[in-house]
Amino acid sequence: MLAYRINYYTGILIYTLNIGVNYFTWKAIYGEGDSLGGFTAVQMTTYVAVSWMARAFYFNNLDREISTDIRDGSIAIQFIRPYNYVFAKMMQGLGEGMFRFLLFMIPGMAIAMLLFPVQLPTAPSAWAGFLVMLVFSFLINSQINVITGLSAFFIENNEGVMRMKRVIVDLFSGLIVPISLFPGWLSKVLEVLPFQAITYLPGSVFTGRVQGVGIWNVLGIQVFWFAALIIPMILLYRAARQRLFVQGG
Repeated sequence: MLAYRINYYTGILIYTLNIGVNYFTWKAIYGEGDSLGGFTAVQMTTYVAVSWMARAFYFNNLDREISTDIRDGSIAIQFIRPYNYVFAKMMQGLGEGMFRFLLFMIPGMAIAMLLFPVQLPTAPSAWAGFLVMLVFSFLINSQINVITGLSAFFIENNEGVMRMKRVIVDLFSGLIVPISLFPGWLSKVLEVLPFQAITYLPGSVFTGRVQGVGIWNVLGIQVFWFAALIIPMILLYRAARQRLFVQGG
């Protein structure tokens, strides 16, 4: 990723612009108010900054890479190699995520702190909880991406599914709008879906909205969804191996 330096620098710039757009939007929404949806103005600024920078870590294109392997036929070669294809893809995504964490998320967060009134947590438990939850954010998002990518075995061209998935994850994970600001019935629905475990719950811990024992509770939600998503991922992978056919290549 460092081979294309302009792409790397513009990536940081784009994420900073995203934070800036959201910051000024929420600043206008708050106006003279002090609180909205349980967030103070400072908490909302911090939530926006840390959520977008956390996305730099957990985001990956595993769904598109798997879909490409299926369409060009290289998946057949991957299947005969002495390793688990899905596990190898997950580790590939983790390597990319670690690069983004060290050389994208940390510098980007530093720039955001210089430009916007971001308030870092002071409690060690908040830092520890957030970092652990960030790992599970990556795992859950990657599992959803793998499931989406494997769908190409059955529908061949899953471009529409991938685009829909990306919009749903960004919206329902709380990246664009915190889940506490959704209508009551919709927020209740989202509480029983895995998307909140990607962005909203870690962001709530980082901003101090969730503290103490509550950190363990929200971490438990992430662990539950990580374990639950393993089942459809394995079943879909096994079914996909029996259905493999090469379209070309």
